[in-house]
Amino acid sequence: MLSCGTGYPFYMICILSLPHKDAFVRTNNRCKSNLGMSAYIVGVLAPLVLTLALRSSRKGKIRGLAADVEGEGEGGYAIRNHRFASPVETAWEGIKTLAELFEQACKQHGDKNLLGTRKLISRETQVHADGRSFEKLHLGDYEWMSYGQVFETVCNFASGLVQVGHTTGERVAIFADTREEWFIALQACFRLNLTVVTMYASLGEEAICHSLNETEVTTVICGNKELKKLVDISGQIDTVERVICMDDDDMLSDESSSWKIFSYSEVEQIGREKPVDADLPLPADVAVIMYTSGSTGLPKGVMMTHSNVLATVSAVMTIVPGLGGKDVYLAYLPLAHILELAAENLIAAVGSSIGYGSPLTLTDTSSKIKRGTKGDASTLRPTLMASVPAILDRVRDGVRKKVDSAGGVSKKLFDLAYGRRLSAINGSWFGAWGLEKLLWTFLVFRKVRAILGGRIRFILSGGAPLSADTQRFINICLGAPIGQGYGLTETCAGGTFSEYDDTSVGRVGAPLPCSYIKLIDWPEGGYLTSDSPMPRGEIVIGGPNVTLGYFKNDEKTKEVYKVDKRGLRWFYTGDVGQFHKDGCLEIIDRKKDIVKLQHGEYVSLGKVEAGLSVSPYVDNIMVHANSFHSYCVALVVASQPALESWALQKGINFDDFTSLCQMEETLKEVYTSLVKAAKTARLEKFEIPAKIKLLPEVWTPESGLVTAALKLKRDVIRKTFKVDLANFYS
Repeated sequence: MLSCGTGYPFYMICILSLPHKDAFVRTNNRCKSNLGMSAYIVGVLAPLVLTLALRSSRKGKIRGLAADVEGEGEGGYAIRNHRFASPVETAWEGIKTLAELFEQACKQHGDKNLLGTRKLISRETQVHADGRSFEKLHLGDYEWMSYGQVFETVCNFASGLVQVGHTTGERVAIFADTREEWFIALQACFRLNLTVVTMYASLGEEAICHSLNETEVTTVICGNKELKKLVDISGQIDTVERVICMDDDDMLSDESSSWKIFSYSEVEQIGREKPVDADLPLPADVAVIMYTSGSTGLPKGVMMTHSNVLATVSAVMTIVPGLGGKDVYLAYLPLAHILELAAENLIAAVGSSIGYGSPLTLTDTSSKIKRGTKGDASTLRPTLMASVPAILDRVRDGVRKKVDSAGGVSKKLFDLAYGRRLSAINGSWFGAWGLEKLLWTFLVFRKVRAILGGRIRFILSGGAPLSADTQRFINICLGAPIGQGYGLTETCAGGTFSEYDDTSVGRVGAPLPCSYIKLIDWPEGGYLTSDSPMPRGEIVIGGPNVTLGYFKNDEKTKEVYKVDKRGLRWFYTGDVGQFHKDGCLEIIDRKKDIVKLQHGEYVSLGKVEAGLSVSPYVDNIMVHANSFHSYCVALVVASQPALESWALQKGINFDDFTSLCQMEETLKEVYTSLVKAAKTARLEKFEIPAKIKLLPEVWTPESGLVTAALKLKRDVIRKTFKVDLANFYS
């Protein structure tokens, strides 16, 4: 429409030139006023209507559908991903192994950056007043290797492995912290169809010996720190013939052992000079034997085929939107854990970049970063990262501590902004949306986001449940959705995954496209698939991501792995869950009394209880822990004769036994006794209850707190005493 540059349409200019133009102008002004009011109303109502529409669409979205699967006769209630009628095995046409996937990516993205490591500028030791010393690092920018350069190094290192004596059929162990050499060594082994044995760098001596001897490893690839551990126990390691050290500088030599020790660069140089053809694996070949952290004793080795890991990698690729060449991934979790191993293989497959860091150098204020220098995140400025709840909790606690210490207007502004955004995320019409959201981001949250580089667009959280409080905090302050996943080493981390637009908390999402999730009845625990309003039961995971079983442990394999009539493998997790109406899973219990703490340690509640029950003050005891905390607590039924005898000896006056149990000095005496018993039982520090609650009344079958055989009814006890880890004596 023509306007003649006046702001009025052309036909209005013509009217204004007529004799009755004054009347028209008055009428027009009233119209403009009404139009202004209408625009204001639309401006207010539009966001509210949009919010309601989005809220309704998300609330009604079906994320998982009922699946028709055959089991082993136990029935069950099964759900699949809503977008795939059958489990996904590969997302790349013609690609069936991890070796093929990596080679394809390197050919497609040859000149792009793949692996980056920060240059070490200086290393210094700071000694505190109490005599403790701390290493501080000054790290520079990232130095990058392209896809083409990495592929060339992988081929050279693979050739070097053969030239230094490693033969087909022998196994290689990688025993080191996460770094680019770890990833290169892994891919080199895949090109030779060598099975890689992965071990946590933090493993103790007994677990190291067990892992290496059980798998009959002949070559170990490690860092200098890990080499020192190996040298100390060399007499207990049976089959190792050669060690390749990733640290060329200050490499430890060991003349006392029969091992041949090579540097990483030496092996790579040998391979460059004498190349060897690749011997690519088949989908069913074992890619990795991954040792778990050992919850009930020595660690178990889980056998993963190339097709197992590829299924998980393919499934996650379909969930995270827009993965591609613009993304930068911050790698710092252990590559010996399937979560990180699968993540890095996925990132490499889609043409993204991987920058390496560590938990101790992650942010500008991390413990190993020299004051005034930058941490990994602010230097790399990643768009993607995987994390575990403990690290996200640290980010949350660090921000809150800084806000609280600032106080005044800064704290009030942060609290206001956080509250407004929290209302919006929780679905309120009157929360901070649109321009107000942008305003709070600019004024308040921009500085928080700078902690992790300011560009994070998606965070994958796994390894343990993420608390609702932390999830909301990260959503608001970092402005990034969190994909919370559920899986196990035995399922290659595949199981469930919350979708990008699912803002709910306390759940772990719908089944990944590679998996079926089935609930089966557990009558002894009171969980049935016929329960209302939601079906409940033990979680069983089926699909191409389910691994072969435990290395040299057929008995345990047969106990928790099953194969149905179609040949589909199922893993019985021992976890208890319930399905929501939209097909998303929530973890609600654990069949066994083994609990994984926030930092990944496993606590056997029965073992701890047995060790503590020797205290003379204990009549009965129940230890409680969950994955949201890094410690356990104990409900202690006090032994009345022993405690009253102690009180009389100390001259402590009390009205009755209940009042005695509530006294501060009584709690202190009992707690001291428990710590002594724990040390006698050689419990680990994390196994010793950090807090206790003292109870005066005995648990009997009549009370319903124990069975006729005097076994603890944990769920009943938790509900009866409203167990809250914060409400205990410490």
